[in-house]
Amino acid sequence: MAAKVFYAKDVNPAAIAGKTIAIIGYGSQGRAQALNLHNSGANVIVGLDPGRKNVAQAKADGLTVLPVAEAAAQADWIHILAPDEVHKGCYEAHIQQHLTAGKVLGVSHGFSVHFGTIVPPKDVDVVMIAPKSPGHLVRRQYEEGRGVPALIAVYQDASGQAHARALAYADAIGSTHAGVLETTFKEETETDLFGEQAVLCGGLTSLITKGFETLVEAGYQPEIAYFECLHEMKLIVDLIYEGGMANMRYSISNTAEYGDLTRGNAVVDDKAKAAMKKVLSDIQSGNFAREWVAEHESGGRNFAALREAGQKHQIEVVGAQLRGMMSWLHKAAPEAVKAAKAEQPEEVAAAV
Repeated sequence: MAAKVFYAKDVNPAAIAGKTIAIIGYGSQGRAQALNLHNSGANVIVGLDPGRKNVAQAKADGLTVLPVAEAAAQADWIHILAPDEVHKGCYEAHIQQHLTAGKVLGVSHGFSVHFGTIVPPKDVDVVMIAPKSPGHLVRRQYEEGRGVPALIAVYQDASGQAHARALAYADAIGSTHAGVLETTFKEETETDLFGEQAVLCGGLTSLITKGFETLVEAGYQPEIAYFECLHEMKLIVDLIYEGGMANMRYSISNTAEYGDLTRGNAVVDDKAKAAMKKVLSDIQSGNFAREWVAEHESGGRNFAALREAGQKHQIEVVGAQLRGMMSWLHKAAPEAVKAAKAEQPEEVAAAV
């Protein structure tokens, strides 16, 4: 069954008119949603620890910044945009006591609600509005008079207006210009985690790395292996993104297309699909969620070790050297990413 899609004509802006919306967190997604809501006329406040560096940015953007608990107390709608793994601590310490009857609890990913790391009271609406793009694109498209597609879902409808409210929020961040698809917390959360683990992040990086290792172990130069297994990936992904797999196959050589159609299934075969089903099963059962929350609560040492090992792999060392030859790349990007990662523990502590 095809997903139901909503546009601006389906929105009742009065559903959120006059409400004070507290955005908890001011990272990429938090800043984008807060500014889009603000520019759409909503009364927006930001919940942050007063010592956070992001406080200055939010104030410079013209927004009111309050400690998380104070923002939650003043808000009619509390929208948590902190990392998944800190929702529980943040909610229990600063939000729960202020989530009183008639308010709205919003998220942009269903993880914490679906897996029960936070349990909202029965007398509030619980909704999800999930833009399907990074925050910077959510903001840029809004500023250009457009929007990015989004998902909406209702977990709990205490008021009878939860769906209308979620759709009005999606409209205020610009997503009804592109289209808003209806889903459920379960569907969004489980498919999102599966996509990340089996295809977009885990599957892709493992495929690239094992391809690189196969060529290097066969005696080929690591620089050549890097170009063939990682660098050119962007060319292929861009073609797929622009027009699907058919567009990619139309654009590549006949030799490449034949190799794709006759050899791809030999690499990613039914055994890989069976492994994907195991990944999905672990997500559906809650095993992954419990593992991830436990990892965070134990200090994240295993996560840090895995991250460090990945950064030290030969493909990263060779890649850093080769990217230095590519003047068109934004050389500050890797440093910016590392800085953002380094900031996470501080930001998380501040958020809760």
